[in-house]
Amino acid sequence: MKKSSKTFVCSVLAAGLIISSATGAFAATEHFNDATKDSAWAGFEQQWATSVSTDYQQVSLTPGKNETELNFGWYSKTGAAATPVVRLATKEDMSDAKTFTGTTSPAIDGYVSNKVTVSGLKENSTYYYTYQVNGVESKPVKYATKSFSSFKMLFFGDPQIGASKGQTVSTGNALENKSALNTAARNDSFNWNKSLNIALKSNPDVSFALSAGDQINKNVNGTDPGNEMEYAGYLYPAALKSLPVATTIGNHDATNKSYSFHFNNPNSFTEETSPSVAGNGYYYTYGNALFVVLNTNNYNCADHEALLKKATEENPNTRWRIVMFHQDIYGSGLDHSESDGMVLRTQLTPILDKYDVDVVLQGHDHSYSRSYLLQGDGKTHPTYDAHKLADGSFDWDNVIDKSTKQVLPYYPDEKDAKAVAANALFLKGNEAYTITGDKSTKVVNPQGTLYMTANSATGSKFYELTHQQQNFIAYRNQNWQPSYSVLSLDDKTFSISTYSIAQDQVSQIDSTFTIEKTVNRTPAVTSAATGSTGKGTASAAKTTTPKTGDANDLTGTGALAALAVLGLAAAGVAALKEKKSKLAK
Repeated sequence: MKKSSKTFVCSVLAAGLIISSATGAFAATEHFNDATKDSAWAGFEQQWATSVSTDYQQVSLTPGKNETELNFGWYSKTGAAATPVVRLATKEDMSDAKTFTGTTSPAIDGYVSNKVTVSGLKENSTYYYTYQVNGVESKPVKYATKSFSSFKMLFFGDPQIGASKGQTVSTGNALENKSALNTAARNDSFNWNKSLNIALKSNPDVSFALSAGDQINKNVNGTDPGNEMEYAGYLYPAALKSLPVATTIGNHDATNKSYSFHFNNPNSFTEETSPSVAGNGYYYTYGNALFVVLNTNNYNCADHEALLKKATEENPNTRWRIVMFHQDIYGSGLDHSESDGMVLRTQLTPILDKYDVDVVLQGHDHSYSRSYLLQGDGKTHPTYDAHKLADGSFDWDNVIDKSTKQVLPYYPDEKDAKAVAANALFLKGNEAYTITGDKSTKVVNPQGTLYMTANSATGSKFYELTHQQQNFIAYRNQNWQPSYSVLSLDDKTFSISTYSIAQDQVSQIDSTFTIEKTVNRTPAVTSAATGSTGKGTASAAKTTTPKTGDANDLTGTGALAALAVLGLAAAGVAALKEKKSKLAK
């Protein structure tokens, strides 16, 4: 995500505090993971220069349309004597291999994109596959399925390879992400590989992974060698050759086609009327769960409802409905939770209610948060859209009211009373939720939807938390360390546990949240008057008291006052604008 240093003048004024002129302390990349401090760095630095950074032909695995399929995507050089072929066998010598042929389409200059789907996979089985690169068959790669009825997934937020640019590493060099020499991508690729390996060491039994978007950082229009260098870094980890990843189009992926060239997503929703250049939303099933991935860089929520309608009508009886998208409509990061991340809230919340979504997985904020179970408030709210500049690019500092066409600032100058008032109306107009009654960490047949926002998986950059913990947030954390979540799912229970990585050690940062279902899904019936749905009755059972404070930050009850005492309650507008000008979007 793009960084916008934000004044929180409205919330401060509401709290009756005096704005200080202290210098800002909220830069997005003040904290990052410096790979050069790692003992293994020297070897990787050479590897990056000689092979990784220019290897655009790494294979990516994606879940198929159901658990019996697996999708492949990779580049080959234009003109190479090759067809898009994957061979799949149960024996390592490939003697019983079946051949699957796919499609080829032009990609970046000099390359084509190959996409193949294999089918007939069985649970708890070991396979070996090969794929053709420039007419040469790869060595066999081991791939193992797990149970189709009870399974685990890894969930990552914003690897964003290349986002550590501008930071100074231990050697004294400032990281860059130029096309010719992307040292930021080098740093972040090392840490991405490390995070994956640590997460998999603790969870060797996961079936696949999910990434909430911004696989890369360089959101250039068209194609760019630096962009492809970042994708090369993202796909570099050996673990990804045997771990399918369902990715989301983040705002940094959205502006070029490379995302669509690298990833072979199932059931692509090509009916989307306002797609990104990068592609569309999609859906798939695995066991008794339906996964719907929305492209929320598209602000046309009619498209998202159409996708959810199609996916749920085709799969009406799945026990679980899990939605993933990039922009966090209920998050707690300072940069987006009260700006572009919430623009979609009023439009998406009733749609997610209507289609009885259990869990929403989000990224974008480079900080961790978990909501209470939420529903729409049943009220009519203004609708907003991304404001675009004359050249067609997004205006990251303003939003437009779709009905009045009024342009509203996300970050008003405190001296501009009109702008402050407009921003206050924007914030108020986006309070589109109610908190259901059960606030425990284990709920039975609940009403409402859980919203979870992942922190950075690589530590390429982090964002501060909002200075007040919103009332819809059950727990949040910013400890400046890479993190990942483990999702466990069977026919009756869904649980999510989140961990951070510090000095190669893993620690849980939040209580495990569990949903238990003892009844079959019933069709959701939404009332426009009340916003109520046909979900089951909220359980009165409360087994674990959730954490309600923050970890390692100065937020929560009385935090604004504390920050004011420390001289950090707010930054002067001039200082904030200076920081914004220095940070790349």
